[in-house]
Parts: sequence; C-alpha cells; structure tokens
Amino acid sequence: MKAVWNGAVIAESNDTVLLEGNHYFPFDSINLAFLRESTHTSTCGWKGLANYYSIDVNGKVNTNAVWIYRDPKTAAAEIKGHVAFWNGVTVTE
Repeated sequence: MKAVWNGAVIAESNDTVLLEGNHYFPFDSINLAFLRESTHTSTCGWKGLANYYSIDVNGKVNTNAVWIYRDPKTAAAEIKGHVAFWNGVTVTE
C-alpha cells in the first residue's frame, strides 16, 4: 500500500492493518521528512486517544491529515505504532 499527497509518497508498506476502512501503516514506513507533529488530539471510545501530524510537501500543508494511536485500548492493540491518513491523502495498492 502507498499513501500519496501533493505528488509525494508519504508512506509505503506491504504490512498495513485494515481497520474500519483505513489502512494503518507501520510508523517506520513513513517518510518523516513530510510530517509535522500537531497538538491536535481526538478520542475514540474503543480505540483510545489519537494524536495527529500535519503533512508538509513543498510548503503546502495538509493539517492534521495523519493520526496515530500511540497507546490504544486493548481492543485496538493491532494498530499500536501505526498511522492512518485522511483529508485528501490517497491510499492505493
């Protein structure tokens, strides 16, 4: 799987976890040069606290387009250490 935004490959992995229609990529498959940590968070009742990153490609920013459950609840343990994308990021095979 590959995650692309603004012409840049943000992540690529053959080992994603599919959960609720989102591919969660292992954190080590991310091109960290494009990520900027955000202070934004959200909470899911069964997954826990999500932290966010924004994507910056050539000065164009996609705010809070990446999320991670750093310490998910037991029911979502399989996505620990993985990130998912939204807000215009294209995820394809």
